[in-house]
Amino acid sequence: MGDDVDIVLAPRSQSAIIEIDPGLFDQIVLNLAVNSRDAMPRGGKFILETASVELDEVFTAQHLPMKPGRYILLAVSDTGTGMDQTTVGRVFEPFFTTKEVGKGTGLGLATVYGIVQHGGGHIWVYSEPGSGTTFKIYLPSAEDRLDEESRPQAEVTIRRREGTTVLLVEDDEIMLSLTRKLLEQNGYHVLEAKDGGSAIELLAAHNGPVDVLLTDVVMRGMGGPELVAKVVASHPATRVVFMSGYTGELIAQHDKMTEGIPLLEKPFTRSALLSALDAALQ
Repeated sequence: MGDDVDIVLAPRSQSAIIEIDPGLFDQIVLNLAVNSRDAMPRGGKFILETASVELDEVFTAQHLPMKPGRYILLAVSDTGTGMDQTTVGRVFEPFFTTKEVGKGTGLGLATVYGIVQHGGGHIWVYSEPGSGTTFKIYLPSAEDRLDEESRPQAEVTIRRREGTTVLLVEDDEIMLSLTRKLLEQNGYHVLEAKDGGSAIELLAAHNGPVDVLLTDVVMRGMGGPELVAKVVASHPATRVVFMSGYTGELIAQHDKMTEGIPLLEKPFTRSALLSALDAALQ
């Protein structure tokens, strides 16, 4: 990675067992590492995170052909130049590259995509120009195959929040619509905005309290931390929950104003969303 790149390892589960050819897994990590290194010509941080996650029917229905179950998440992030959405939409295409002629084949990320798919997994990428990049890889957990008995997942009971008002701020229309529906199904009254400026206008016109602000961190124009400062200044009783496709480790490198505020990482399940808001409100 070079002397000017700090490597950060952040395992978030004691056990993360998958069934995959070790050589192919090495290719995943090394290809993503090369991609990150090239995106940080002046140095930065390269972050590897792991976690064990349970994905429910609501989540997988929005991310076909995924199936509900336990997965191991490998999140690979960098603090590099980032990508615009046009580039993000093409990164896994064979022979697509933004590098100079002779400096890239355009096969690295296509190779990663193929290995992940072959292993029964799924991969998403989150990036904004100037804000770095996070690749999130979900691979089926093999832990239950090693247990004599599968450990059943305990059902999480979430209380209904009839009449509780949420100011929801998200610049992705599909994500905005899905999150609003999940909140309304649990009794929340939802005020929705597509960016920070619209959220401030909506808040000024709203007669009544706002119990919780649920906002994306990285948005065009006014970002999440700046929006939080303005909302809390006028509504100090409002609780705050961030959400982002980036990981907490990467966000902390960019903006210290996010410290102490819970982060809901995209993509998230219905139970994760409701649990995060429930914890904030309590």
